[in-house]
Amino acid sequence: MSYNREVSYGTEKQAGFTLIELMISLVLGLIVSAAVIQVYLINAKTSSIQASGSELQDASIFGLQQLEKSIRLANLGNSTTRIDGATPNGGIVLTGLNIGVPDLPDPYPNTGYLTRRAGDIAVGSNGWSGISNTNTDSDQLTIQYTNITGAPMSDCEGATAAINDIVIERYFLRQAVGDNSAGAIKNLVLACDAGRVNPAGGIDDTMPATDSRQFGQAGQESIINVDQFKVLLGVQYTTGANAGQMVYLPSNAYLNITSGNPVITAVKIGLIVHGSTPIIGSAEQTQFALLGQPPTENKLKTDTSSTKKVRTTYEATTLLRNARVVNVSTDL
Repeated sequence: MSYNREVSYGTEKQAGFTLIELMISLVLGLIVSAAVIQVYLINAKTSSIQASGSELQDASIFGLQQLEKSIRLANLGNSTTRIDGATPNGGIVLTGLNIGVPDLPDPYPNTGYLTRRAGDIAVGSNGWSGISNTNTDSDQLTIQYTNITGAPMSDCEGATAAINDIVIERYFLRQAVGDNSAGAIKNLVLACDAGRVNPAGGIDDTMPATDSRQFGQAGQESIINVDQFKVLLGVQYTTGANAGQMVYLPSNAYLNITSGNPVITAVKIGLIVHGSTPIIGSAEQTQFALLGQPPTENKLKTDTSSTKKVRTTYEATTLLRNARVVNVSTDL
């Protein structure tokens, strides 16, 4: 038996897409994909901004407030309410005279532990170096006070300050522990190094080197992600033609005053702080106005490896509760 099989192709048409339909589909797909990516980027940017904002708020609420609280203690327990560069146990430590060490004939050697500004002499291991992430050196603020509260208290490193202990604290920028940044922008922190002063004068260096009460150590991290730390001293003239006037000066300018007898009554601090979370799709701010300085004075160092981060400035003025101005005169 045999079969004959005919195959007829007939006129039946094959179903499919035309070139125009395919192109339209691709365009619509690209539009939808772009919209989805845009929504993702917006959400990622919003999330990173919120994370950075939270970090900056922590620096403000916890770090800055604690710093202001410590500054208010300056000169506590000192029988002299007048603060200058020669006041024994003076609340703002500018010279060896403030910690009972005569500048002459034996100057205090570790000047890097005193209140410092760019151009000041700085000597001492772990001392102030002026490091910052801007084109302007950072400052250092050193204060001291006596615990006359009637109960033990804690210094800025968390160590116990016994009743009548004379505490000295310095605030400065340094690299964070373990930071291996290769570029110009470093991972900096505001650190506090606390110690004790002998009642007879001079730094008490009898504690073991590992004791946090030993002055001249690397200190405890106080505020993280700090790019710049600046300090101005609020001084009021008590004599001469400027009697009664109050101005804010850097420490080196104050120490260069040879007449007028100004008294320190306040401290103004400024910080540039950044969040650690990079912001997607944002241009990094590179210049900052701080304590009256033009933005160009605090311009971020050039660093192609620097990621885009949210940065902000904080400024605070603290009146010294334990400082007074007396004998104001307009006599020349």
